Amino acid sequence: MSNLQFQNDLDRLMAVLPDKVKKHLTYDQMEDVIEIVLDIGRTPEIRHSGGKIEYLGSEVVVDEDISYITQRIQDFTSDNRSGIPGTLHRISAIRNRQGKIIGLTCRIGRVVTGTIACIKDFCMMGKSILFLGRPGVGKTTKLREISRLVADELGKRVVVVDTSNEIAGDGDTPHPAIGHARRMQVSQPQYQKDIMIEAVENHTPEVIVVDEIGTEEEAQAARTIAERGVMLIATAHGNSLESLIKNPTLSDLVGGIQSVTLGDDEARRRASQKTVLEREKQPTFDIVIEILDRNTLAVYKDTAEAVDYILRGWPIRPEIRKVDKTYDEHSVQNNVEKYEAKPEPSLTEQINALEQKINPSESLKYSFSRQKYVDEVKNFKRIYLYAVSRTIVEKVIERLDLNAEITRNLDEADIVIAHKNFAKGGAKVLSTANDYRLQIFYVKTNSMAQIQKVLKDALQITEASETLQGYYDDAERALDEAKAAINKILAGAEHIELQPQNQQIRKLQHELVEQHNLTSKSIGEGENRHLKIVGGQDFNKKIS
Repeated sequence: MSNLQFQNDLDRLMAVLPDKVKKHLTYDQMEDVIEIVLDIGRTPEIRHSGGKIEYLGSEVVVDEDISYITQRIQDFTSDNRSGIPGTLHRISAIRNRQGKIIGLTCRIGRVVTGTIACIKDFCMMGKSILFLGRPGVGKTTKLREISRLVADELGKRVVVVDTSNEIAGDGDTPHPAIGHARRMQVSQPQYQKDIMIEAVENHTPEVIVVDEIGTEEEAQAARTIAERGVMLIATAHGNSLESLIKNPTLSDLVGGIQSVTLGDDEARRRASQKTVLEREKQPTFDIVIEILDRNTLAVYKDTAEAVDYILRGWPIRPEIRKVDKTYDEHSVQNNVEKYEAKPEPSLTEQINALEQKINPSESLKYSFSRQKYVDEVKNFKRIYLYAVSRTIVEKVIERLDLNAEITRNLDEADIVIAHKNFAKGGAKVLSTANDYRLQIFYVKTNSMAQIQKVLKDALQITEASETLQGYYDDAERALDEAKAAINKILAGAEHIELQPQNQQIRKLQHELVEQHNLTSKSIGEGENRHLKIVGGQDFNKKIS
């Protein structure tokens, strides 16, 4: 909005204010003002965006001042809101128990451009977006700018469902700030859900913009719109995604939650209670954006995944974007292309990408032939664990540089590794794995040596890989030696020195010793460097 347009809008607001208020106001003073507050019996005040409050003169507000304003604006709706035609200003009333107006809040509406530059790529993806944030952080401002962006730059059919006339202003003609988007006004807030459905049925929109979804009926209307293939841009009451999930009225916007009772085996595998909360269905909105403050946004690019992580207590980090960070058209276009659905890259493309990513001189482990790259792509495995120590498996994968990773989703897994003791009685997860035709490998104990051995079988490490195979054999022998030494220490020996090993195997031995609350240190030089295990007190239990 230009300064001239802003001054014209301020002139219309000044015209409805009593003299005792407007004589203290100037255009420069109003540049960062959020609202003007008038309460009977108190001095008028203006509130700045930084939190500063400024009092206007010394005269208090009286009944005549309130009447002066209400006679010059349109009637208040059932939510006690009104406005000034042709502007974005909103005037809200406070009433006493008898219904008499005893206070007014004049919210200054202004068009602020550039607030969505940092999320423009998400807005152009065609996915439904939900904005969350406390009052006054700019949710409606962003809806207004997105409406113009999608309608004018993308040429889509946009309908704004404007319940309080805050997005497109009061009056019959929408404010120029929403561009060529159309606006449907709502006579009373309780009819918002009906107008949302009417917009879809009567006006064939590609995009619907709604401010302040706050009831269960409106949440259900939003789901109906999304299921019809219409892009939905909306705000909702709630400061964060986590608080929205806990809100029984609005949780359906992000898929809803339901209580699920787990079987004994599954509860043990998850290390959780038998009754847990899980997402009930697909979220209405594909993307959730938390507005942390006017300049900082937290973006959850996959709502379903984010909700699942939060319900299971797993850490989830949104992508942080800054409003004042500029994005040129080229970088935005790259982001848009990145999120568009594309066919899976071919094996050759994956190999070339891997070659470009890795600098062969950085580490010996990347000095592979081209055939090795082929093997890296082809033989990569995702492992699902059932009652098996995730920590130990991760250490084995990391230490030995295995071409595998752990997945939390059974339907993404290539193989399953399960503890034999928990496989009795036909565990449901193993039954499902059989239905998926997944190979299941069993460990007898959660020891490093046992897990290494099973991983070797699962990943089909054969004699053809002599170096790695030899490493496995050396590691197993070294750990067996450490195990025997630990038993001797626990039986009363003061200290025992082990055979010399390389650094990686010594690390595995150190970790095994630490698990039994004993002390070890590396001694010797070069090829003769080895572990010395020192005995402690109160450890009289042998390991199996």
